[in-house]
Amino acid sequence: MADRGCPLEAVPLPAEVRDSLAELELELSEGDITQKGYEKKRAKLLARYVPLIQGVDPSLQAESRTPGPCQTAAAAPRQPKARPLNSRDERFRSDVHTEAVQAALAKYKERKMPMPSKRRSVLVHSSVETCTPPDTSSASEDEGSLRRLGQLTSAPLQSCPDVEPWLDRAFQGSSTSSSASSTSSHPGGRPAVPSTASALAATPPGLAAHTHVALHSAPPDVTTGLVEHSFCERPQVASVRGVPRGYRSSILETADGVPVSSRVSSKIQQLLNTLKRPKRPPLKEFFVDDFEELLEVQQPDPNQPKPEGSQMMVLEGEPLAVGTSWPPSLLAALQQWGTAQPKAPCLTALDTTGKAICTLTYGKLWSRSLKLAYTLLNKLTSKNEPLLQPGDRVALVFPNSDPVMFMVAFYGCLLAELVPVPIEVPLTRKDAGGQQVGFLLGSCGVALALTTDACQKGLPKAQTGEVVTFKGWPPLAWLVVDGKHLAKPPKDWHPPAQNTGSKTAYIEYKTSKEGSTVGITVSHASLLAQCRALTQACGYSEAETLTNVLDFKRDAGLWHGVVTSVMNRMHVVSIPYALMKANPLSWIQSVCSYQARTALVKSRDMHWSLLAQRGQRDVSLSSLRMLIVADGANPWSISSCDAFLNVFQSRGLRPEVICPCASSPEALTVALRRPPDLGGPPPRKAVLSMNGLSHGVIRVDTEEKLSVLTVQDVGQVVPGANVCVVKVEGTPYLCKTDEVGEICVSSSATGTAYYGLLGITKNIFETVPVTAGGAPVSDRPFTRTGLLGFIGPDNLVFVVGKLDGLMVVGARRHSADDVVATALAVEPMKFVYRGRIAVFSVTVLRDDRIVLVAEQRPDASEEDSFQWMSRVLQAIDSIHQVGVYCLALVPANTLPKAPLGGIHISETRQRFLEGILHPCNVLMCPHTCVTNLPKPRQKQPEVGPASMIVGNLVAGKRIAQASGRELTHLEDSDQARKFLFLADVLQWRAHTTPDHPLFLLLNAKGTVISTATCVQLHKKAERVAAALMEKGRLNVGDHVALVYPPGVELIATFYGCLYCGCVPVTVRPPHPQNLATTLPTVKMIVEVSKSACVLTTQAIMRLLRSKEAAAAVDTKTWPTILDTDDIPKKKVATIFRPPSPDVLAYLDFSVSTTGILAGVKMSHAATSALCRSIKLQCELYPSRQIAICLDPYCGLGFALWCLCSVYSGHQSVLVPPLELESNVALWLSAVSQYKARVTFCSYSVMEMCTKGLGAQTGTLRMKGVNLSCVRTCMVVAEERPRIALTQSFSKLFKDLGLSARAVSTTFGCRVNVAVCLQPNRLGKLAEQGTAGPDPTTVYVDMRALRHDRVRLVERGSPHSLPLMESGKILPGVKVIIAHTETKGPLGDSHLGEIWVSSPHNATGYYTVYGEEPLHADHFSARLSFGDTQTIWARTGYLGFLRRTELTDASGERHDALYVVGSLDETLELRGLRYHPIDIETSVVRAHRSIAECAVFTWTNLLVVVVELEGLEQDALDLVALVTSVVLEEHYLVVGVVVVVDPGVIPINSRGEKQRMHLRDGFLADQLDPIYVAYNM
Repeated sequence: MADRGCPLEAVPLPAEVRDSLAELELELSEGDITQKGYEKKRAKLLARYVPLIQGVDPSLQAESRTPGPCQTAAAAPRQPKARPLNSRDERFRSDVHTEAVQAALAKYKERKMPMPSKRRSVLVHSSVETCTPPDTSSASEDEGSLRRLGQLTSAPLQSCPDVEPWLDRAFQGSSTSSSASSTSSHPGGRPAVPSTASALAATPPGLAAHTHVALHSAPPDVTTGLVEHSFCERPQVASVRGVPRGYRSSILETADGVPVSSRVSSKIQQLLNTLKRPKRPPLKEFFVDDFEELLEVQQPDPNQPKPEGSQMMVLEGEPLAVGTSWPPSLLAALQQWGTAQPKAPCLTALDTTGKAICTLTYGKLWSRSLKLAYTLLNKLTSKNEPLLQPGDRVALVFPNSDPVMFMVAFYGCLLAELVPVPIEVPLTRKDAGGQQVGFLLGSCGVALALTTDACQKGLPKAQTGEVVTFKGWPPLAWLVVDGKHLAKPPKDWHPPAQNTGSKTAYIEYKTSKEGSTVGITVSHASLLAQCRALTQACGYSEAETLTNVLDFKRDAGLWHGVVTSVMNRMHVVSIPYALMKANPLSWIQSVCSYQARTALVKSRDMHWSLLAQRGQRDVSLSSLRMLIVADGANPWSISSCDAFLNVFQSRGLRPEVICPCASSPEALTVALRRPPDLGGPPPRKAVLSMNGLSHGVIRVDTEEKLSVLTVQDVGQVVPGANVCVVKVEGTPYLCKTDEVGEICVSSSATGTAYYGLLGITKNIFETVPVTAGGAPVSDRPFTRTGLLGFIGPDNLVFVVGKLDGLMVVGARRHSADDVVATALAVEPMKFVYRGRIAVFSVTVLRDDRIVLVAEQRPDASEEDSFQWMSRVLQAIDSIHQVGVYCLALVPANTLPKAPLGGIHISETRQRFLEGILHPCNVLMCPHTCVTNLPKPRQKQPEVGPASMIVGNLVAGKRIAQASGRELTHLEDSDQARKFLFLADVLQWRAHTTPDHPLFLLLNAKGTVISTATCVQLHKKAERVAAALMEKGRLNVGDHVALVYPPGVELIATFYGCLYCGCVPVTVRPPHPQNLATTLPTVKMIVEVSKSACVLTTQAIMRLLRSKEAAAAVDTKTWPTILDTDDIPKKKVATIFRPPSPDVLAYLDFSVSTTGILAGVKMSHAATSALCRSIKLQCELYPSRQIAICLDPYCGLGFALWCLCSVYSGHQSVLVPPLELESNVALWLSAVSQYKARVTFCSYSVMEMCTKGLGAQTGTLRMKGVNLSCVRTCMVVAEERPRIALTQSFSKLFKDLGLSARAVSTTFGCRVNVAVCLQPNRLGKLAEQGTAGPDPTTVYVDMRALRHDRVRLVERGSPHSLPLMESGKILPGVKVIIAHTETKGPLGDSHLGEIWVSSPHNATGYYTVYGEEPLHADHFSARLSFGDTQTIWARTGYLGFLRRTELTDASGERHDALYVVGSLDETLELRGLRYHPIDIETSVVRAHRSIAECAVFTWTNLLVVVVELEGLEQDALDLVALVTSVVLEEHYLVVGVVVVVDPGVIPINSRGEKQRMHLRDGFLADQLDPIYVAYNM
């Protein structure tokens, strides 16, 4: 026994103990007992032997190792149990293969793969029943058995004794070997290897980066510039991330791409190292069309094997015997035996204990079938019409344990000329694949289902007591066919004429690779021909006994056990699946006790019985003349057959008895091996090269000992059939003799059609194979079988795979079964369940990608599973030379099950694609297996700007230039001079209209908490100016930081500063609950702006000096802090008047989305010009009221809040956006209450309203909110307009009277805070021509944008991206589009940088470090050609101008400006320019649980961060979906996917994502992610 390698067999155990253990193991493997229960019972059984086992010297045990690593109980206290096994069957047990895999792995140098990191809570995985192991009914196999059976095969296979210990030493020797794939042959002792992450973390960060770079030659385009790297095209202005004064030093090092010592960066480092190794030979160079990014077409390898044989001939089977006394039809045979031999046994059914429950005689079968036929035709009515007409379809719903009732129902339907459609018993409303079966029943027009009493009682019921309607099923009437429910026919009643013609006899269902279910119709003639062919091939004779282990409802189980048996008056003993699970030897015992001549099994049944046969001495198989292996077409069945023969040859089994056969639902039985006495040639085996097979060529393997496939023949073609092999794709040309193709059959015994599907029926059932010259090989059509194979010597048929399991990757074919086998040969099954592995392909980027999903054992650790996964990848790569796209482990018992064991592959695939598989471990390898990406773009030597302009002129393109209305004609220049300084304007207003209200400030309840008239504001400003001069002792030109919450106070202190000649700097106050992150920014602005004094409120002053503040910044270095809460009522002697309009008025500081803090200088001239342009564009007068819901600290928000009302005299209703957090409806209610014609908001405000008020429009209407007063609602933004958001906002609030045309966008940036505003005026004004046209939307090709080109396309075309005009250019503003590099002017509809010239441009950046010369270019750029005199400011945004068909008020054609995105934000990947928002939009669409997304790059890896709105268990579903959608839509490989909680992605007050802050947080490991996946 020791040589069978069971862990316990170091000490001989008594036979009865061994039997009990075997039973226990079977129970466990089938899920009939929990893991705990199993361990208890097992411990009890072994209690008295354990000391013996423990005492054995482990070294001795290691000596006696079999080829399978069978670790001993001493080494592994938690050794997983030996398990019986089953379907995925034995097909996957090939010892050669196992050794090949181990050897292949041994060859691999360890790849250090970064392990994904997972939040602890996710680790508690939700196995459906955490304790019970899954139903491994499909093939759970004992750990060692993969190789243990090697001991039993006849050929003494070479063992590969020392692979694993050798690997062990290799790993332990390497100091930084990653734990990701270090293995150990003793599960107890893990090798002491620090993970790379910790090893890296120990070295100083800079050094770590350098050492890695030194170790490997630099890879192409993955880590270029890993160490010295600057991210901004523009040099950094004082950067929040890079201030030399030592802010947040921990993050600082990440700013330039140098890894800090954090878990994340070392993981990325590992990832980069795995990517550095060139994976495949570089692809050939291709010409890439300038406009299209073409996917690489895989070029055939010139060295690949090509078929060299001659063209094959059609192979003719022996003719069907003529002249034998066949009954004329199947029903005639039934009637003959039922009347002439009524007592002869027809079918014996066994129960789950193996006892015969009942034997159906031919007489009973005939009388019951007649009764049923009579009942069906005469006793069922609906509305007095008979329910069924001859030819109608009827569903047969019978459990696997009741063959007797099924047989009666089947023949009853045939007698009544009805068409039975046998299906599985639905167990729940959402069975795997149940919906598709329902679709089939619906399309077949099934209205009645036959079933048994017991089965009907077990079906799920609705409240009415009726059987529920299953998902996707048509409404069915259920008829119970047990005797008492049937009516006896009158004596003179005869069933309708017994037709043997082309009418349909029955429909068998089949599920395709994609999961759709089709019904295959088999005619009476075909069924009869099939019976005759099988009778002849198998030599069946009358009264012979057949043991059937297969499903009797379909396939070979039906053809042999229900149909052919009746033709020959045979006796069938049916073994139900449940009995096989309880006692795998039951079929052998039944053969023995009934002296059966033939048995019908699958390789899994043979395999199960091998495991259970240990104690059985008294069984004999000498009565068998044929053991038909129904899945002999599976390449892996050979090992089961060999192993079974080895064990049972001593029990009377003769070698020639084993008869593999091949069949398919479409062609029925194709080939069958026959014993010599029936004229069969001797059996053959072929050892084929896996590489040859992948090219569709048969090569008997010579040199590649590792990757071979051993297949056995499936015998000769069945009698009466002709067979040929044709090419799989395209025209069905005959294959050459050494080529693998699809086997086609022409015979009278094949299926006739897919029910109701004429198109694909023609392709499959009416194929006409042709010779190389195109001549048809036969005048009769052939049926495609879906089997891939070839014809071998002696005209034997060999099958190497199925079309359904075929995955075509690149130009090579791989079989799913082969890949499963390789995965199972990696390691004994410590981590995953045997037989619970699914392999399928999904299409990504127009090519199949291999996905492998397995169920993980509950006791497998993260580390172990990850290690197993990485070794599976290596094994598959080594043996099949193909990359796996995704490898996922799911908790035990969660994969959808097929009806009789095994995994429902198509349902698993569907769940994977829909993101509802819920894996607990995922490894994606897109880098290695996606090899058809378009080539990276090479920058062409640029065309010079002059030739470009000439080219545009020749092409008739106008230069892309546009401007707003001229300012000089618009206004009396006296007034313009009078309004040159805002301080003068305020004094003038306080004097002429002292009580005119300028500001109303609302709180969250909507009540006015403070107001300011012209005179109040003036007086308050005087008091502030006096305090600054006296208390602050400030001089003219000193800078003053104003740190106030949004309100009137902020506005008053701003004018106070102007009154005394100081320069105000508005600063957002720190958040009291979040000082650590908000206070450093405040401190930084105060320092960078060189503020001599800080003005603020008492509350904030206390905060700035608090202990908490001291923890975040150095509070001792604040300049003077003054609070303005109660300053004395004093006047200033004289109000300061600037000597010239070019004097600095204020500084505007803002943090860009790329994390750069930039302050711009605004002169008095620019300030008043800005106010004047806005006044003209929006037609603002003292009588107007506008509502503003913006932050007042920078940009246009600041101008609208603090400047415009004073300049234009209109009244501003101020709504601080922060108040919306406690009352979302505040802004819209205020707009309605004050009847504001014009209102401004930000995207974040719009989003809050859309999300928060979407469902409440009815309530708001009842509260009287009415938005019909709004003429213009402008979104203030510094980005591309968000069309989806503005459209959904318009649609949502249309019910409240908001006009669809009212919502529009604005555009501003650092160099010019207001380039475009779009006031959409409705009604009379529009008719008078003062309005501009509505904003236009165009659709551009996203792929062209990546190449910096604009290509306009139709709406809805693939890759189209909608862009909305950013608003109307302001008066006095000129815009031109310039080439980003040559700085030459571009033509209409060309993409370039937007340059702007206007009196209200800022005059420059204000920085401390004297970097002005670097940035002078931003404010004083000149074109390199054309108009070289005008001074422009560069906005840093990409966009284009397009002349539209619309006309302006002036009658000119309107030029629309489209903003595409910020240059600083763009990602340069693969030589192309990507805008993050485009990738993010795709990702958010990928799964309903993704709430928000942000992307950034790190060392040329694309990192995608997604916020998960849902359960943490679903986090891993997102990894594959995100990776695939980015590949499909953007041709980019995602390097890292980070799943985080909602709200983690930082967003600024304008609603823009702060991607660089996110990046810093990621690298410093501060995101607390739910899951981080590093895609290999």
